Amino acid sequence: MAERFHTIVTTVENKPGVLARVAGLFSRRGFNIESLAVAPTDDDRFSRITFTVDVESAPLEQVVKQLNKLINVVEIRELDPAASVSRELMLVTVSADATHRKELMELIDDWRAYVLNENTEQIMLSFSARPARLEEFEEKLRPFGIAEIQRTGRVALQSLAD
Repeated sequence: MAERFHTIVTTVENKPGVLARVAGLFSRRGFNIESLAVAPTDDDRFSRITFTVDVESAPLEQVVKQLNKLINVVEIRELDPAASVSRELMLVTVSADATHRKELMELIDDWRAYVLNENTEQIMLSFSARPARLEEFEEKLRPFGIAEIQRTGRVALQSLAD
């Protein structure tokens, strides 16, 4: 079975409006972006856009072809899921009253999440993992009561060769 989502890494010139042009291309063509993360590279002249594309909304070749037409695009690579590492970050605030606090802290320890902030009623956590693992952790937190949640877009790098 073919993967529904593909991770594409694009190096672009770090100039105003480039992200808007890339996003506009997807919008105009009806392509669905599942996840998007952008940051400058170690060279200030360039930024790296990592996005996960729903290939059911458009063929992958069409996405790459359209991206290549944009003048500020320097490089485009698709990352093979079997030969890359991807992660996403979740920040979440969970209810943590005295009755359930011990149970919640055990869950946090088991999943190796980090406590960022807390008071007598809530705990704010940070958790980084593969997107599917984030979803599993989120489901474990739901019974405690999620007050607020934010997830980043997926970031990915090619695996290191042996």
